Formats: sequence, structure tokens, C-alpha cells
Amino acid sequence: MGEFKSGFVTLVGRTNVGKSTLLNSLVKEKVAITANKVQTTRTAIKAILNDENYQIIITDTPGIHKPKTKLGETMVSTAFTMFSEVDVILFLIEADSTEIGRGDRLILDRIKESKKPCILIINKIDLVKREKLLNLIKIYNDEYAFKAVVPISATKEDVVQAVIDEIVKILPEGPKYYSDDEYTDQTVRQIAEEIIREKALKFLNDEVPHGIYIEIEKFKDRKTSKGEDIYDVDATIYCLRESHKGIIIGKGGNLLKKIASAARHDIEEMLGTKVNLKVWVKVKEDWQEKDSIVNKFKLK
Repeated sequence: MGEFKSGFVTLVGRTNVGKSTLLNSLVKEKVAITANKVQTTRTAIKAILNDENYQIIITDTPGIHKPKTKLGETMVSTAFTMFSEVDVILFLIEADSTEIGRGDRLILDRIKESKKPCILIINKIDLVKREKLLNLIKIYNDEYAFKAVVPISATKEDVVQAVIDEIVKILPEGPKYYSDDEYTDQTVRQIAEEIIREKALKFLNDEVPHGIYIEIEKFKDRKTSKGEDIYDVDATIYCLRESHKGIIIGKGGNLLKKIASAARHDIEEMLGTKVNLKVWVKVKEDWQEKDSIVNKFKLK
């Protein structure tokens, strides 16, 4: 058996390119929420891949977009700050591109500046013909000396293994930074907040989702009268406008019930126990500009 390898990897790409799906596939656990909406990931989420020969710590960064708020600026700067601190960059692009678009160009320029080893991952290859894919690979290879180019469909297991194999080739020998049973640095409370946000993103109209954030005020376990374990979870969905509050609650509280029910199911699955989830909706008009809130999304 060779030497044990370990190191830090960052996953970068435009918004909605499939980073969170890939991250969850790599770890085989749900650490990043996925929704077909931009800016789903807000914080830098670490996932830990453990094997007898290696430990890979991968950070899924917020998608690169043009920021319009303090929150947006923090998200983008968090993504780029990671470059100086990692051993390998994973750059995820979509197979149906015919050129290097503005968002991808911005990322590529930062990768060039960093001079870090980078693996180019081309997602959604099932959507394009081979000739188009080869042309795209050539365009990118002409720009930067990538350590590897891995075409994938983020949900297929064997191609996910190909990504891991390429990372391990580059990683230095090193220690175990985390114990074997850890697969994320997110606390259970943080994951629960993200699950509620994921369900809200799923059920809400496009104009509302980016104006919400979730805060769990109570997260406590107790025994029921029958001696069964149960968690009491109280959460608030904060939104930007009174009109948004009405949309989130829905007619007769219907939409909020849907969000809470779907979230409760996933939180119960994560905790392996029953959950008593209560969700409120409150308006906080300028939260995206408030340092006390925005700082939560900064790189720790």
C-alpha cells in the first residue's frame, strides 16, 4: 500500500452548473442542498471523503454570479478566497457551451492567477454530441494546462470515481485532518436550516427565493410521554417584503405547510428520529445588507 494522501480541494463554477449535485455524489451523503435555482449554495460547505488510502476535504463554493447585494459580494469573494488555500481546484463547466462565456472566463482568469493544479470537469455530457465535446475540451486546453479533463454526468457513480482518482493523483502525502466518521463540517443545525431553505426554493416562485434566509431558534431533543426520542425544532423563514411573506405562507397556510412537511421528512431522515418542526415567516427588509447576517456566509 502506498503512502496516505490528504489535502484540500475547492469546487468552483457558475451558478446552477451542478456543483452541489456533484458534491453529494462524491460524498454519497447530502451535505449541499440542490435546487434548480441560482445561488442555491451560499456558504463554503466542506465535505470529507474518507478512504484507507486518502482523505479529501472538498469545499463547494457559492456559484459565481454578478453580485447585486452585500450578500452577493460575500458569496463571490468566498468562492475566490478558497483558491489560495487548496491543493487542487475542480472547475465545473457545462458540456453545451460552445465558447468560454463571461462567467467561466472570470473563473478561468482567477485560476490562471492562482497557478494551482486544476481539474476541468465537464458536466451534462449526455446532452451533447462527441464532436462538440471534443471541440470544447480543445478550447479550454488551449487556455490552461489542466491536470486532467473529466467529462461526467454528475449523478453517475463510475464517473464520480474518475474525479476522485484524478484528485488523488495530485494530492500530497499528509495526515488525517478529520476522523473517519465525519463527512461535513456543517453542524446538524446548519444542515437543518439548509434543508428548510431547499424546500422553500423548491416550492416558491422565482422572485422570492434569493430574498430568504432561515434561522433555527430552537433545536432540542427530549423524550415523548411514551419514552420515544423526538427533536423540537423552531425555525423562522426571513423574507424581504410583506408581499413575499404572503406568498411563502400561501392560501390558508398551504405552501408553508408543504415546505415544513417536506423539510421535516428530510430532517427526520438525517437525525434518525421523530421531529416536531414549527416554522414561522417574518419580514426583515434589509437582511441582505446586514453585516450580522451576511457574516454567517463568510469563509470560516
